[in-house]
Amino acid sequence: MELQEALEWIHSRLPLGSRPGLIRINALLDAVDNPQKKIKTVHIGGTNGKGSTVTFLRCLLEEKGYTVGTFTSPFIEVFNERISINGEPIPNEDLVQLVELFQPIVEKLDQDEELKGATEFEIITAMMFHYFYEKQVDLAIVEVGLGGTYDCTNVITPLVTGIVTIGLDHMDILGDTIEKIAAQKAGIIKPNRPVVVGKLSKEALGVIESKAVETDSPIYRYNQEYQVSYKGFDDSSIEEVFTFKNDTVEWSDLRIPLTGRHQVDNASVALQLYLALADELGYTFSKDSVQASFKQARWAGRMEWMQKNPPIIVDGAHNEPAVQVLVDNLTKEYHPKRLFTIFSAINTKDISHMLHLLETVPNQHLYVTTFEYPKALSFKEYQQFGITEDNFLPDWKKGIDQIKAEMTEDDLLIITGSLYFISQVRHYF
Repeated sequence: MELQEALEWIHSRLPLGSRPGLIRINALLDAVDNPQKKIKTVHIGGTNGKGSTVTFLRCLLEEKGYTVGTFTSPFIEVFNERISINGEPIPNEDLVQLVELFQPIVEKLDQDEELKGATEFEIITAMMFHYFYEKQVDLAIVEVGLGGTYDCTNVITPLVTGIVTIGLDHMDILGDTIEKIAAQKAGIIKPNRPVVVGKLSKEALGVIESKAVETDSPIYRYNQEYQVSYKGFDDSSIEEVFTFKNDTVEWSDLRIPLTGRHQVDNASVALQLYLALADELGYTFSKDSVQASFKQARWAGRMEWMQKNPPIIVDGAHNEPAVQVLVDNLTKEYHPKRLFTIFSAINTKDISHMLHLLETVPNQHLYVTTFEYPKALSFKEYQQFGITEDNFLPDWKKGIDQIKAEMTEDDLLIITGSLYFISQVRHYF
């Protein structure tokens, strides 16, 4: 089997969509002797910030010499990156072998009325657990796909759990209030296993706290059991600077290369997870090793600099909470620069609020565009949100070039929206 054939088979399961529930993933894993029970794991959930948190934690653990598997979604450059070890995507030949292993298993399950219809995400989740077991990773950091309770990654008993953020997204599946969504996210908290939570609203935190009490899980809360003080953005080094404190350490002038105030929050969740893991895994830690680890962190498509002159950043702000974070960053860190923003989204998102938030950014020229993707919004669909031909770019590549020609080194171009769009933009640079 060739790689393209393997990927086509995986993607052929995509039309089955998202099907919450664990019956199919358990059947897949039973067929390969339940590898998820034979590896050490960390489970990371939340609305946004999961991928960055996974990256920070991976870098921290790699610095200690561990072999770390990571499972993230969606991919930005190549499909293989969803299943990676120490930041290196699964090789093509290994991915093909996994498909050859699981294809007949799936075909057999499809003959069972109760088990048929395993989705793309369920299949690659099963592949991931099998692959990490076969490669004998020291630890696998597993990112939740959607929600928590009924997400097919929720078949593990992790050493520690992280819940990074909770916002309004996927409301058709998870519920239409913060409390309902938080209840789904809380489903990954396991009995007697620590949970680290990020910067949550009072309503969301209350749900998480209740679940932690119910499961007798130690809880580490943002600005309670661990404290974060944001010191600002260093223009000279393009780094965010912050202080971290808990009952064990107090470290000032920590620096991360992922920009945006929210990345400090993500890094802090990762750092508290790392400190909570220390006793379990038996390693020591120091500020110097933490700082060295943070400097290695890279996460494509999240406040990522494409070039410095003229300055261009891409950011996959693909839902309302992520757009709010982006707007906060632009307003606080880049004011009073003249800003140019290009936004594109897919039709599964409610973009009216996203556009409204973007329109609040001062000193900004806002444009929307479309891109090559089946669900990408068209100009006709944008019109219902008040978009006119004056702020629509029919060809985003030409639009970028036209804006660049108008920019000076004191301006900033932000390209944002769907991660599928951001993936294409990154290939253009």
